[in-house]
Amino acid sequence: MSQGTFGALRGQLLDAAAAFADAPSALADILSGMVDDVDRALGEELEIFPVCHHSPASALAMVRRLREKQPKVVYLELCEDLRPLLDELRNCRLPVALQAFASDLDGFPPGSGPLSVVAPITEASAEYQAIAYALDTPGVELVLVDRSADHVFQWLPGERPAEPQAAPADDDTAGRDEDAALHGDAVGVEIGDLRPRFAELEAHLLHHGKVRHWSEWWDQYVEQPLAGADYDTYRQVMVLIGSLFRRLRPAEDDRSSRDEDRERYMWTRMREHLATSGADPADCLYVCGAYHAASRVEQFGLSSDVPYDISPRTGTRWLYGLIPSSQSAIEAQFGLASGSVSIAAATWSKALTRWGVTSFRLDGQKGAAKRAKRAPLPAPAPQGPVTDRLSGFLANPPALDGLDEAELLGWCVDIVRLARRNGYLASTADAIAVFETSILLAGMRNRARPTPYDFQDAAVTCIEKDVVPGRRDVRRLCEILLGGDRIGQVGYEALPPLARDVYDRLEPLGVDLEKRTIQRALLDLAANPELGPCSHLLWMLRRLLPEDAVRPIMGERRLGERSIQESWDLAIGRHQRSIIELGYEGVTVEQVLEQRLRRTVWAPKATAAVALAAVEDSILYLGSRRFTEELGARAVELLSAERTVDDAPDVLRRIRRLLAHYRATEPALPEWCEAFVTAGYAHYCTLLPTAFVDEETGVRQVAAMLGFLFSMESLALALGCDRAQLELAVQQSHPAAPAKVALLWAARFQLGLMPLAELREQCDELLANPLVIPAFPLYLSGFVQALEPAPALTPFVVELMSKAFGRLPDTVLLPWLPKLITTLRDQAPELVPVLVREAGRTFPAALPAVDAWVPPWAARSARPARSARPARSVPDAAPGQAPALAAGPVADLLAGNPAACDAVAALLGCDGEWRSTVQAGDGPGHGEVGALLALHPETADAVAVLFDRRTVTAAR
Repeated sequence: MSQGTFGALRGQLLDAAAAFADAPSALADILSGMVDDVDRALGEELEIFPVCHHSPASALAMVRRLREKQPKVVYLELCEDLRPLLDELRNCRLPVALQAFASDLDGFPPGSGPLSVVAPITEASAEYQAIAYALDTPGVELVLVDRSADHVFQWLPGERPAEPQAAPADDDTAGRDEDAALHGDAVGVEIGDLRPRFAELEAHLLHHGKVRHWSEWWDQYVEQPLAGADYDTYRQVMVLIGSLFRRLRPAEDDRSSRDEDRERYMWTRMREHLATSGADPADCLYVCGAYHAASRVEQFGLSSDVPYDISPRTGTRWLYGLIPSSQSAIEAQFGLASGSVSIAAATWSKALTRWGVTSFRLDGQKGAAKRAKRAPLPAPAPQGPVTDRLSGFLANPPALDGLDEAELLGWCVDIVRLARRNGYLASTADAIAVFETSILLAGMRNRARPTPYDFQDAAVTCIEKDVVPGRRDVRRLCEILLGGDRIGQVGYEALPPLARDVYDRLEPLGVDLEKRTIQRALLDLAANPELGPCSHLLWMLRRLLPEDAVRPIMGERRLGERSIQESWDLAIGRHQRSIIELGYEGVTVEQVLEQRLRRTVWAPKATAAVALAAVEDSILYLGSRRFTEELGARAVELLSAERTVDDAPDVLRRIRRLLAHYRATEPALPEWCEAFVTAGYAHYCTLLPTAFVDEETGVRQVAAMLGFLFSMESLALALGCDRAQLELAVQQSHPAAPAKVALLWAARFQLGLMPLAELREQCDELLANPLVIPAFPLYLSGFVQALEPAPALTPFVVELMSKAFGRLPDTVLLPWLPKLITTLRDQAPELVPVLVREAGRTFPAALPAVDAWVPPWAARSARPARSARPARSVPDAAPGQAPALAAGPVADLLAGNPAACDAVAALLGCDGEWRSTVQAGDGPGHGEVGALLALHPETADAVAVLFDRRTVTAAR
């Protein structure tokens, strides 16, 4: 191409810069540089095809150029390691996304995983048209030349890539449904990210273009004018736009260096391929973003011999697959306006019909009507010399299309019908108003015909009033009308082995797992035991997938419990992405679950409670004794290494459940259970004094520690633990908090160090002390928590609460009640029913009996002391001599059989002599006993008769 092809255009731009700019040199450099970029791109030996992602105009130009040129090699700007996935696109329903996934990282900063890269593919995109042409045309090679997924994260700054954020002008992307999250937190890779990186420039274009967001500006000023343009005009305009945005970028844009490295990478790969394959550059086509087409790196072009060293990949093992995508997911990930991809799809379909273009589609592609056998391509047309098409395109106004009244009327009628179905009070008058308002808005925005964006604004203005009666607003209804949010699906053949295994194992349920609707599955396991494996798989999927993917309606899976009937809500088709990503972790669901449990218990922040939960899951879902013992041994290690007791309630609840399970199903406890009990007994005894005085340790945690120690005491002592360790720990505990003081008293009572009478006396003193009454709810909450380690205190706690309600005055009781209720609700919700049942046994059942009812503790305190018989005095013994025993039947029995007392005395090391216990005035008959027997002779007579019978029987 001669140097003067764009000479006239360059001169016009320089004259304009001199006439209108305050600093013409800066503007002149930018304008002339843009023309130079177009000159350079079009003069390259390898034909460069500039595109914009998800652009119908780019797709139309791609279809036309492929049919004209029929290249033998297509170089595509896409991650080179995604090439094997492209052959599986024919088994999918678009849109889908190519994904590279890595969880086991080698060479990346710790904690930066998992890493995920997605590249969405839609039918209305130039890249899909190039892929379909290359894969279904014999003799055509498709080569991906962009950096690999590994290099994507190598070149990202920081330890973890940030999630893409929408531009401020596109705030209406918020509030989309769950389909917008199909890509998760993956990093998006797209072809042709053509958008200003200078915020002021974008705001200027939106303001003067009288549009709301960038997608609408692009549709009005680029898409529509280029839809019917010839290939040369399209190519020159796209490179010009890419050059403009490239030159008007902020100096601190950190993406510039990465973009230049990508361009060096791609040109190096293309030169390597041409050198090894021997392909003719004239038969090749390089498809890249318009931003990269205006590249100025030194490696640009096939004639460049500047080397570029590509860094090696890390040792990370990458997994590849296809995941479902949706138009809303693409919009959310790449910061596009809500509905823009749907409008682009509708524009693409209309353009194919309008211009009579036949698009390329992979043979066997799902979701499309069957097409006739593809006609052979015509002979390739020779490429003529490049002429200046920019001057005419920039100087002449775009050809304006006339108003398509039939199309607009159809939109207006359909939107009113759709609005009425969704609860709006719309009528024919609203349809007419939408029609007229659309034309009015288009005229105000200098458009000859209303665009879908004008129609959306008119519908919102005329139909949506104050409130939205249903789930969808009018703007969302317009998106549905213009094409809806199409959601892709990965076919069975393109699924990883794990996903195919899930589909095969759930086939006996008789539900269509590919549907995106929620389906109900009923399992009668008693009548159909062959459905048992399906039930087991569903419970495992419940453990691995999001909550609403597999949801049990009826049935439960716990230790020692199995349901005979189950009901499930299945939304597996809606969560196909999650199942596919499970396939990146293993071949079967069981393998994935085992790996996750192992990673969980060996994580740096793992605790004993987490390990016990993993043990439960292993028993419920895997049934591997070896693996369960491995997890149990890890739980023992974690418990011994813990320095806090924050998880003590969870540990106590889980170990109790596991011990009950093993006692019911196994002849003996596993070794790890015994080790856990002994280690926990010693561990909690050691931490108990510190936990009592630590302000950060709650009452519930201390109560759980005591519950573990007392409930596991018999087993721990049988396994060799020492009870003295617990007694010393309690004796060394000196809490100051009222609730913990109550717990200590309960522990002393359980150990026998504090009788119940003394405990009752202490609490009565608290109730009688006006200074302690405001804190009495805390004491009471401590006693309620003490029901965990000392359930025998339940009647006493009921008594204590009753005394508080009976003795406290209203001025103290009424302010105290809210605090009491909140304390019980927050700290002991599961123990309150125990108190209620005990109160039901203590208090009268009928209301009339309450007036005459006397509390048991009041009756016990009012009972007179036993003083009917004076205490018998025992004379003091002489020094060094045993005291004399009081006369009576017991004394006579001991004196008549001294062997037992002598043995005890010898054991205790006591020396003494026996003395006569018969005192003066006491006869052998013992007056009190004799008087009692004389008053009630029946018992003595019955005993005598009994002894006589035994004597006769023995004599016989």
